[in-house]
Amino acid sequence: MAGVMVTLIDREFTVNVSRERAWHYLARLDQWPMWAHHIKQIEVHPQGELGPHSSGVIRLANGMKSTFEMTEFNPDHNWKWVGPFLWLIIHYDHRFESITDNQTRMRFVLEASGFGVSFFGKLFAKIYRANLEKAIPLLVKSMEGAYDRQ
Repeated sequence: MAGVMVTLIDREFTVNVSRERAWHYLARLDQWPMWAHHIKQIEVHPQGELGPHSSGVIRLANGMKSTFEMTEFNPDHNWKWVGPFLWLIIHYDHRFESITDNQTRMRFVLEASGFGVSFFGKLFAKIYRANLEKAIPLLVKSMEGAYDRQ
């Protein structure tokens, strides 16, 4: 039963790089553990560049793992993948919007549906939000630094 979709997190932030560069940097999933310390490793299938048929496994630093499957893929604009958490289905949307030629608004939107979404969704959001708030400043610094050196 899918049920009602509930928005758990809608977090936006700005990076001082072009939308295309922001997209390509974030699409390098193997690099996520460098700035998202709650992630130990991400395996993507098929290997190579992130695409409309990508799926994979995210291994967390606490030993848990989560799977994902791409459901929406619009290069340089957004990608959305979906994965389970307990009795929930979590939709993770990664959005990119140009502000200027060298500035991008990024948005991470998490929505959930499933049994107990009002309780388990809040629990998931609390944990995920804490990890996200630690990871975003590191992501921004890493992303902007990568392109400052070029």
